[in-house]
Amino acid sequence: MKFSNRDPEPAAMQLAPMIDIVFLLLIFFIVTWQFTRSETELDVSVPTAEEGSELTRPRGEIIINILADGTIRVDSATLDLPQLQERLASIAKQFENQPVRIRGDGKIYYQRIVDVINTCQKAGIWNISFATQRPAPAE
Repeated sequence: MKFSNRDPEPAAMQLAPMIDIVFLLLIFFIVTWQFTRSETELDVSVPTAEEGSELTRPRGEIIINILADGTIRVDSATLDLPQLQERLASIAKQFENQPVRIRGDGKIYYQRIVDVINTCQKAGIWNISFATQRPAPAE
């Protein structure tokens, strides 16, 4: 039996699988960033509430932002009530029990919120929730 006194060759590191994983993580973070950006890109100061459920967003939820001046924005697009009804009606035809979350500014007139709710119901959407925030903790 002949034994070799050579040192074993170092194991080569495979870069291709590591690069694949890095790109997958990058894609994941970019996609999730885009979903959260659509809700927080507007300067809407929602009212505070002590009670309420934790934020669990259903898949495919539509977020309707109502700014302090009464402007309605959905997915970065400014809409009026007829345009909103048309968009919601086409979505409601495709998806039964489509969830909608209304993020109305705390300084908006209540009538504007009621107008948006009425438009949602005319479009056939009944699964409506309202965004609030917890009050700031007392110091």
